Amino acid sequence: MAVETLVEPPPSSLSGVARVLVNAGKLSARTAEDLTKTARERKSSFVSALINAGAVKSDDLAHTLSSALALPLLDLNAVDAQKLPRNIVDSKIASQYQLMVLGKRGNRLFIGAADPTDQEAVDRIKFTTQLTPEWVIVEYDKLMRQLEAQSASANEVLESMASADFDFDVTDDDAATAAEAADVSTEVEDAPVVRFLQKMLIDAINMRASDLHFEPYEYTYRVRFRIDGELREITQPPVAIKEKLASRIKVISRMDIAEKRVPQDGRMKLKFGSKAIDFRVSTLPTLFGEKVVIRILDSSSAKLGIEALGYEKIEKDRLMHAIGRPYGMILVTGPTGSGKTVSLYTCLNILNQPGVNIATVEDPAEINLPGINQVNVNERAGLTFAAALKSFLRQDPDIIMVGEIRDLETADIAIKAAQTGHLVMSTLHTNDAPTTLTRLLNMGVPPFNIASSVLLITAQRLARRLCENCKKVADYPRDSLLKAGFKPEDIDGNWKPYRAVGCASCNNGYKGRVGLYQVMPITEAIQRIILTEGTALDIAKQAEIEGVRDLRQAGLAKVRAGVTTLEEVITVTNE
Repeated sequence: MAVETLVEPPPSSLSGVARVLVNAGKLSARTAEDLTKTARERKSSFVSALINAGAVKSDDLAHTLSSALALPLLDLNAVDAQKLPRNIVDSKIASQYQLMVLGKRGNRLFIGAADPTDQEAVDRIKFTTQLTPEWVIVEYDKLMRQLEAQSASANEVLESMASADFDFDVTDDDAATAAEAADVSTEVEDAPVVRFLQKMLIDAINMRASDLHFEPYEYTYRVRFRIDGELREITQPPVAIKEKLASRIKVISRMDIAEKRVPQDGRMKLKFGSKAIDFRVSTLPTLFGEKVVIRILDSSSAKLGIEALGYEKIEKDRLMHAIGRPYGMILVTGPTGSGKTVSLYTCLNILNQPGVNIATVEDPAEINLPGINQVNVNERAGLTFAAALKSFLRQDPDIIMVGEIRDLETADIAIKAAQTGHLVMSTLHTNDAPTTLTRLLNMGVPPFNIASSVLLITAQRLARRLCENCKKVADYPRDSLLKAGFKPEDIDGNWKPYRAVGCASCNNGYKGRVGLYQVMPITEAIQRIILTEGTALDIAKQAEIEGVRDLRQAGLAKVRAGVTTLEEVITVTNE
């Protein structure tokens, strides 16, 4: 009679990879327990202890786990590491849990690892990326070579950032500031903090971010970038560096390093060889430290030309006709971050000729353009928008740009300047073009002054642009398209809208932004409505009769052109 051999089940103390290997007969229970104890003592992973001890080979481990756990197996030698997505998972997390990002599709993140049973790694990735990890088995030795190569590359970047080719342009305003900076140099010139800040700024520029947010909380410190209008968490540095980092930023931005109780504003400049980029810095005291927001001010955005902003031909023609007029007022409206400043500076760049005197007053001046006289508002010194405008009128200007019309005094002076032979450009915070006129009326500006001075109003929004590499045709129900604002003739035929997908070269299916514009010239018919104190609805109806598209219609035109998605247009024009 044959004696049946019983396989002893693995001890209950074993879990994860150890249990799988014991069940597969690749490892004895005793060896697995010893390796688990060794890994615990050395504070390393079980897989690293396993491979270092030579108990199982890397390729054998990978094949066993793939078969037992029904997970795909990938040979990292067949992957081009340079084309893998970066900055989705922080390098410290990747190194700590011995994993690497292989790709992203929708809300799924494909992670290569030798140990796919690490629940702590799953939870950490879910929390930091808000994505669902999908495990792919890779061989341990090949994975470690890739991680070491990435680490070496990061070290090279840090070394290059410390070279003479890269520097902050810090020129103190006076000896007292310089002496103060020298006193705190030992506190804020900490090399890791300096390098971390430099790396964050370089990463933000490379990722096309518009703002960096350094946010202290009770137990964590978070860094987020605003990319294509959306905030995205980049990393969580140690909480211990929050004060040193804030102090470093304040020193190079020429702020008071000792003052931590009130908000402060400053500027700094970063030099990449011959290219310099300005940054506007704002600090805000919070419960657990100073939050710092750094806005990237790239003057090259104003030199892209009006074609790059996304105006349709008829809208561009209306705007070009208005800025070609010798006098009058042009207003640009929209919420904060809708690209009003870039639009104004693009127009100023077109008008910036040797025979033209241009003066601007802003709070503060964001984009530096040679040939334009720029003034910063200084409330403490009494240099307000209104005071600067009064001074401008004695400086023989041809064109005046006011950063924002906030009150009746500024509006009154700007309108009088527009009526006395000057071209005036400014911004207002209103939802659309028609409501801008009623906003001026509510401020107390007489109707006849508005009707006689305002030439054109542009309302605008920024919508995320679809990534050309991964966008796919979307199949929306006809009723949904009609409800969004499409006309039946717009959706008949073979035309189909696109949807965002997501790939290694974009941000959730989007890459860059495009402007949506409502360009409304002030015609005689609209002037009559203003003079009779008509409502914004009356003005909007007349504008529609005259062929002026509202922001939703401008967005739907971009959807038809395959530039953005219907969801994005509904989000940015839902008012």
